[in-house]
Amino acid sequence: MRAQMSSFDVARIVAELQPYIGARARKSYQPHWEQVVLRLNPKGESQVDLVIVSGKRCYLARRDRPMPRNPTSFAMLLRKHLMNARLTGATQHGFDRILILAFETKDNSLSLVVEMFRDGNVLLLDGDGVIIQPLTSVEYALRTLKRGEQYVPPPAQFDPRSLGGDELAEILAGSEADLVSTLASRTNLSGTYAEAVCAAAGLENTSVAAEVGVAGVRALVEALGDLGDELASGSGGVAVLSKEPESDDEEAVASAIEEHCSEVLPFALPSHEGAILREFPTLSAAVDAWKGSHDAAALARRQEEKAGQVHEGRRPMDVADQLGRRATQQSQAVERFHAKAEVQQTLGKEIRDNWAHVEELLEQIRQAVEAHGWDEVRRQARDIEWIESLDPVKKSIMVYLPDAEGDPGSRVELDLDSSPHQAAQSYFDKGRKQKEKAVGAAKALEVTESEALRVEKKRAKDEAAGRLQGAKRSKRFWFERHRWAVVGDGHLLVGGKDARGNDQIVRKRMDRHDRYLHADIHGAPSCALKLKDGFEPDLQHVGDLPDGVSALRLTQTMEWDDFSEETLEQAAQMAVVWSRGWSAGGAAANAFWVEPPQVSKTAETGEALARGAFVVRGTRNYLRNLPLELTLGLALVNGVPLPLTGPHSAVTAHCSRWARIGPGTTKKETLANRIAKATGLAQDDVLAVLPPGNVQVLEDNGVLG
Repeated sequence: MRAQMSSFDVARIVAELQPYIGARARKSYQPHWEQVVLRLNPKGESQVDLVIVSGKRCYLARRDRPMPRNPTSFAMLLRKHLMNARLTGATQHGFDRILILAFETKDNSLSLVVEMFRDGNVLLLDGDGVIIQPLTSVEYALRTLKRGEQYVPPPAQFDPRSLGGDELAEILAGSEADLVSTLASRTNLSGTYAEAVCAAAGLENTSVAAEVGVAGVRALVEALGDLGDELASGSGGVAVLSKEPESDDEEAVASAIEEHCSEVLPFALPSHEGAILREFPTLSAAVDAWKGSHDAAALARRQEEKAGQVHEGRRPMDVADQLGRRATQQSQAVERFHAKAEVQQTLGKEIRDNWAHVEELLEQIRQAVEAHGWDEVRRQARDIEWIESLDPVKKSIMVYLPDAEGDPGSRVELDLDSSPHQAAQSYFDKGRKQKEKAVGAAKALEVTESEALRVEKKRAKDEAAGRLQGAKRSKRFWFERHRWAVVGDGHLLVGGKDARGNDQIVRKRMDRHDRYLHADIHGAPSCALKLKDGFEPDLQHVGDLPDGVSALRLTQTMEWDDFSEETLEQAAQMAVVWSRGWSAGGAAANAFWVEPPQVSKTAETGEALARGAFVVRGTRNYLRNLPLELTLGLALVNGVPLPLTGPHSAVTAHCSRWARIGPGTTKKETLANRIAKATGLAQDDVLAVLPPGNVQVLEDNGVLG
């Protein structure tokens, strides 16, 4: 498995699901638009998650993964139908990349179909195979995947394990490509397994397929059979690494697999001879070791995407854009109303000019209806070129008026109970109403243009003053619920704001690669220094930035194996800045850092821990005489204007407009207000990153103007 699972991978996952037959389905989740998680409860075991990443992978895993508080509509539908349902079967459709899970409830049978080709899909089917709901509605040439449609799987794929010599010889003879390409595309083998079959048969990948002789075909059939036997009889999974772990330590191995794994397979292939391999008891375990950490962070990625509202490098729509679009729509509405008014008045004039023609039609239809009834008149009217249709409900007729040559021209609707004069007047009234609407739309357009002019003047004034402008947002980044800062080479540091925040930092936000920091002061916040999460330059940012402001993006894939001493010292400095040491008016304080396994919520026998408190066991790495000061810079993070705080060197590496801040006598609310007015940042955002206590500006480099 590289980018997507192969048919061999799906077959192994089906085998690994067999021990879970009989398990009960619990809640379903959709932490990201591309990911669905189905939680299973096997009898006598802990819960296990079936993680489905649309179009890429499907595997079983047990790990902590944050889930959205408010489930999506698709997750709610799965809960409605599958909650407490019993898993009765797990099969593979043919030898295709389609997994079918069968469930039984007390009332009916259901199926969950997972397609792992193209962009992938997840479909819930009823007992008759009708689609209750797909994750993505789509229509192909031969099948339609929409609610209420019968589910039709794609045409059956070739099963290479049952391929005979004559069939294979015919396939090869009819190919103009090389051998490995032919096997990969025409025998339902992925490129990896096609290469393995060629190697096992002793044939070159680049051999011309049509020139493979009888002996070569026999060797290929034997290699395919061996491949099928290995898949059927074996178990487990193998991760192929491009770099050896630095040590046999569990953490080092796990980190190496996440960063240097190139592919995961059910078993090693001949082409992997001499490669760096790591074996696992199941293929799911191998996939989880490789991609599990990334998949578990799906909710955080989704929240960051929503918070930034930036898509494919496009600048988010700001107030000026919205007003411009509104003005365009209103201008078009004015033109549209005037055009409709002109049409209605023209029809009124034509009715008036053809008064005799209209009166004759009305009189004839009235007499005919009275004599023969509506049905008969409607039938006869089909042969009259001046009449288009009759509506008995509205007691009206749709007729044509004569043009300049006397032929049927404009079409008008006439009420049988009205006179020609009344009919003309009704069209004049409609035209007057359209003109009134045009006047109202024109007034609204004036207001919009005036507002747009005001916004444009303000924008020009802000740009001249160097104030930030960015995307509006309805949600905040996950780290903004805590204290946060940038340290080192862009690493993210988060700390608790209260006891509950301390618990969340340690239990939900600290991974095995991270470091735990704490000021050597009672009541200081618990802090987590993230190894892989941080900030990097946003190379896709669209739009102009004020001088001295950088565009940054959040990342969860920073390429660092460990923290430098400078990074740890900077993180420790922020830990003391966030402590009571700041408000106490000191100049320096001490802090320590430890590995995450040293932090525990389990107290000694007979003791109890308060909320937000933790026990740190083992050696503490102290850093002493850390300065109580921080630097605040200006940046756009995922398109959102934010104050970037941290030690001086960490902030100035990204921002050339900054201010150094230390303990002082000015209320931080006052300083936050000054910074907000001078920079365009939201005052609440500035206030959230300032330390707990009074402040003073030690040095200003363009933040306060």
